[in-house]
Amino acid sequence: MDMPVNVPVDDPNADTEWNDILRKHGIIPEKPPSPTPIIEEAILEAQRRAHENRLEDKDLDELDALEDEEDEAFLEQYRKKRIAEISTLQKASIYNQVYPLQKTDYAREVTEASSNAYVLVNLTSSMGGNTESRVLSEIWRQLAGKYGEIKFCEIRADMCIEGYPERNTPTILAYKDGEIRKQFVTLRELKGVRTKIEDVEKVLVELGAVKEGDLRLRKRSESDEEEDNSQEADDGDDDDWD
Repeated sequence: MDMPVNVPVDDPNADTEWNDILRKHGIIPEKPPSPTPIIEEAILEAQRRAHENRLEDKDLDELDALEDEEDEAFLEQYRKKRIAEISTLQKASIYNQVYPLQKTDYAREVTEASSNAYVLVNLTSSMGGNTESRVLSEIWRQLAGKYGEIKFCEIRADMCIEGYPERNTPTILAYKDGEIRKQFVTLRELKGVRTKIEDVEKVLVELGAVKEGDLRLRKRSESDEEEDNSQEADDGDDDDWD
């Protein structure tokens, strides 16, 4: 009767002649494939896709500036794509302002209108001392001019809902297809009085009202970065005079 043999193995995954013999006779399992080629292939694929999509975030002016660096036919594809995107936005851009609301018009101007577009309502403070309300009203004005396909509305909270608490203003209500999809009671969930336009833009992206790759988002981010750098430089200059 054959007795099982206990074969000492220091490292079953080591590339040794002894291990090869053991694998050949089925004493130890075959060595699993190395993950290195798979990882290298994934890296190369990611690099290939990044190269193919290198113009995805370029606007028309930036594409024109690359005429001496890129293949003309390749550039032309993206030019046509950008022109089509601009045309689509222009056709959808029908609001472009903040619409003041009356309670009697709320159903028509908001609930019903949300069947055709995203509608965002700002329930503002009835008192002039609410800083967050003033901040959001200014952001509303900027957003309305930038995203004309979205309807931005504004109404005093106490005119919309009798007895609405002043401490809950401003309140943001986001409508689509007759339903409230998101709401913010004050700007506490954003950045309070430090809330900026890009903070609300993130909400628009989360809602699906603005596409994540929309070039208008990138332009704003670059502008903000330049402002921040400028401010830091000014602060540094002030320090030199201390």
